[in-house]
Amino acid sequence: MAEHKEEQSMMEKLSDKLHGDSSSSSSDSDDEKKGSSSSSAAAMKAKIYRLFGRERPVHSVLGGGKPADLVLWRNKKISGGVLAGATAIWLLFEVMEYHLLTLVCHCLILSLAILFLWSNASTFIHKSPPNIPEVKIPEDFTVNIALSLRYEINRGFATLREIGHGRDLKKFLIVVAGLWILSVLGSSCNFLTLFYIVFVALYTVPVLYEKYEDKVDAFGEKAETELKKYYALFEEKCLSKIPKGPLKDKKH
Repeated sequence: MAEHKEEQSMMEKLSDKLHGDSSSSSSDSDDEKKGSSSSSAAAMKAKIYRLFGRERPVHSVLGGGKPADLVLWRNKKISGGVLAGATAIWLLFEVMEYHLLTLVCHCLILSLAILFLWSNASTFIHKSPPNIPEVKIPEDFTVNIALSLRYEINRGFATLREIGHGRDLKKFLIVVAGLWILSVLGSSCNFLTLFYIVFVALYTVPVLYEKYEDKVDAFGEKAETELKKYYALFEEKCLSKIPKGPLKDKKH
């Protein structure tokens, strides 16, 4: 009887061990499936096409901080006020044909007259004179702007020099097309209107792109594929027959 009980207990232990091994193996397989599914999801996410090869959010691409918040309309009242101010300035100069120098002089005359009268009348009406803040342009700010402007101008000169040497035909065609479009726009409207159009575009396109990001990226991917096909065909039939310039400058 005792031997029968010992055999029964041994069988129970053996069955428990087998069940434990099977459960651990099943859990391992489940973990492997989860890991493979997560890795495949990450791979699919990494393969998603983004316009211009963008890898960061639009807010980070625009530099982050308050300027990006302003352009992306995080605060609709402030962004709407800036757009309304720019529109008012454009209407003032373009539609009403107000001149810049006249506007500046009239604003300064009005401001100085109000401050002068207020400062002198404060002694008679027993009120404190106006607190006029001291305005100074910081040196670091102007130096950073000058350095950034210098860098962009030098990069533009380097690009023009490279195109002039005949090293990049694709870039040459892009620059020529861009300059031609600017010349057409310049002939149809003046500089102020062109500046206003560019401002409105830069102020509205990013927020619209952020809102319809997936649809725009999908359309951009299809458009880029078609453009690559047409460019490859154009390069095969036309550009490949044009002799190219020297790849490197001659060393003296």
